[in-house]
Amino acid sequence: GGMADFSNYNEGMRGGRIRVRAKITEKDKKTLVITEVPYSTTTGSVIDSILAANDKGKIKIKKIEDNTAANVEIVIQLAPGISPDVTIDALYAFTACEVSISPNTCIIKDDKPHFLTVNDILEQNTKHTKFLLKRELEIRLHELQERIFFSSLLKIFIQEGMYKNPEYENAADFESVVTVLNLLFDPFKPSLYREILPEDFKKLIDKPMSSITRFDVKKADEQMKALEDEIKVVKGHLRHLTDYAIAWYQKLKDKYGKGRERKTEIRLFDRVEASKVALANVKLYVNKVDGFIGTGLRKDEFVADCSDIDEIIVFREDGKCIVTKVADKTFVGKGIIHAQVFKKGDERTVYNMIYRDGASGTNYIKRFAVLGVTRDKEYDLTKGSKGSRTLYFTANPNGEAEIITVQLKPHSKLKKLQFDLDFAETAIKGRASQGNIVSKYPIKKVLLKSKGVSTLSGLKIWYDELLKRLNVDGRGKYLGEFDGDDKILQVNAAGWYELTGFELSNHFDPGIVLMQKYDPEHVYGLVHFDTKAKNYFVKRFVFEMQPAGKEVTIISEEPGSKMIFITGKADAQVQIDVEKGKSKTPETLIVDLAGLIDVKGLKANGNRISQHDVKQVILVDATPEIGIEMVEPIVVDDVEPHVVEVDVEENDSTNDGGSDDEGSSNATETVEEMTVEEVVPEMVEEGELPEIKVAEEKPIEVVPKKKPVFKTEPIQVEPKLEPKKEETKKVEPTKPEEPKPAKKIDFEITNPDDIKIDDKGQLGFF
Repeated sequence: GGMADFSNYNEGMRGGRIRVRAKITEKDKKTLVITEVPYSTTTGSVIDSILAANDKGKIKIKKIEDNTAANVEIVIQLAPGISPDVTIDALYAFTACEVSISPNTCIIKDDKPHFLTVNDILEQNTKHTKFLLKRELEIRLHELQERIFFSSLLKIFIQEGMYKNPEYENAADFESVVTVLNLLFDPFKPSLYREILPEDFKKLIDKPMSSITRFDVKKADEQMKALEDEIKVVKGHLRHLTDYAIAWYQKLKDKYGKGRERKTEIRLFDRVEASKVALANVKLYVNKVDGFIGTGLRKDEFVADCSDIDEIIVFREDGKCIVTKVADKTFVGKGIIHAQVFKKGDERTVYNMIYRDGASGTNYIKRFAVLGVTRDKEYDLTKGSKGSRTLYFTANPNGEAEIITVQLKPHSKLKKLQFDLDFAETAIKGRASQGNIVSKYPIKKVLLKSKGVSTLSGLKIWYDELLKRLNVDGRGKYLGEFDGDDKILQVNAAGWYELTGFELSNHFDPGIVLMQKYDPEHVYGLVHFDTKAKNYFVKRFVFEMQPAGKEVTIISEEPGSKMIFITGKADAQVQIDVEKGKSKTPETLIVDLAGLIDVKGLKANGNRISQHDVKQVILVDATPEIGIEMVEPIVVDDVEPHVVEVDVEENDSTNDGGSDDEGSSNATETVEEMTVEEVVPEMVEEGELPEIKVAEEKPIEVVPKKKPVFKTEPIQVEPKLEPKKEETKKVEPTKPEEPKPAKKIDFEITNPDDIKIDDKGQLGFF
């Protein structure tokens, strides 16, 4: 049972790996149930491994029960405040709920071991089986030919009365009999498929006279005909030996395969990083003055809860950082200013820093993220000069950028000793970048003026339908950008929906038919079958905000009711197959889903989809809507806008003597970012559209009736104007010429055909 991932199987060769997992379901937010255990394990061994992981602090459970009878059922009660999704990953990482099998296929051939792939072994076995089947067919063909041959001899021997021949009756020995019969059979030998041997004559002689006298020629002919038909079949199998072998294997499967079907589900697994799912089972402390960090420094400053397999990043006053593993007590260098749990590859945690270069005395500002590093190796965040020192440092888990106040030491050339800096104006660069110049004069103090907000865009989330997990790597269907309290809407085929967060540790049920970013104002259409009314119903509604993890039914709660489909498309159409009247006349209707019913409450049952006997309801042009945005914005350019920043560093140092006002020269020089506002099409109901009489224009494109109509604001990106559309506009564009004369001339076009508009937009009469 369970699930298996064969992506690294390597065809059974040495070095391959099969990952087998237990099947774990989330009964509720406090209970997990294991319904299948991996191959090579038992319920007892799985329970023992879970208890061992709990004792080591890898997971935290309240109680475990073994209710296994005919089927496996291990119930795990979680401790309060423990996430079931994270616990599922932790069970796979630290217990026997996931086991690894390493195949090493070997066969003995010619008394020697041979390491072959399973495909090679299968190919050789198939060829050998095919050879054996061919030999069986050849043997059967020979048997049939021999039976026809002897039946032909016997028929000729009796019909021609050879047993009454005087020479045959008076033959003294067997050799004489063979000589006589050879002479008698000479006229018939061309019709036989082989030569007649003495052993064949001996069979004829040994036939009792009673069977010869009772010989039925008609019955013998029928038997020979059946044998000839079977020979044709056997020869056909020999000509199409491959098809015959396939049918033979299929026969074996049909005969012996029942009850032996594969019970393990084949699917892909995501890689569970133990450091991400390990429970925070230890407390981390730091002694900033003496430079020690670890879990055993209980009298020193508390840092955070972490697991015993986590890594810690430490920043020091001298502008250096180091990443080390959690231990009881580790020396990382004196003058610690910040320490936290390190997440490898974390691009959203941004560090804001101001430091003084030891060689030149110039002060720099920088923003950076720490991605991949080597453990226990020191990295210099400054220019590397001796005597460099960190003046200001903050760690921002979501890329926040604060505003600070910089106070300079008094100097004869300085008129302004204090100015503000916004970290949002500094680009996020690599760890080794030197940053932008803040001031070439000594800084007295740096103060926090106001806390900042995140400068990062929302987290782009994709849903991988194979792994049934969220990711940020671009695998699967795109769900959108998520930030803050955004939720993911998932609708199950059983007729309920659930709102969840966008944590990458979330697990999802296999029955999801719709998954999108939750929009409380978006309208969805649904068709369901009500068992009590025995009819199809249609409803349109918006999903209501619910607590995360709560399952809410959206169809009839009568047993046997089922959801036919759900769609979030505004222009969805439905094909309804009905039978009208007493005559049951079949008819197919295609209607707009939006025209069948108005938007109602979530709990409303809806309207009957038709007054006639409904046989089938189908969504026209149905496509999977997992992660598909409902209204796609108009994309002007695929290239994302970039902020262009100019670092004022080495080149600005040449202007040192020319500035008396350090504050006015400022720290960073930036180029403002130019952005184009995204134009989102606005849905317009068909009933609101005015009737437009197009009398003055050539035939225009007709908008299909059943398609949604969008109106968009014009994009000011040098559009190509169509002059003939200007006639219907009431507001004329402003022109640089002199103002219009006071006298206004109105005229009426009585015959629109008299007006001509050329390709340059010029009007002409007649």
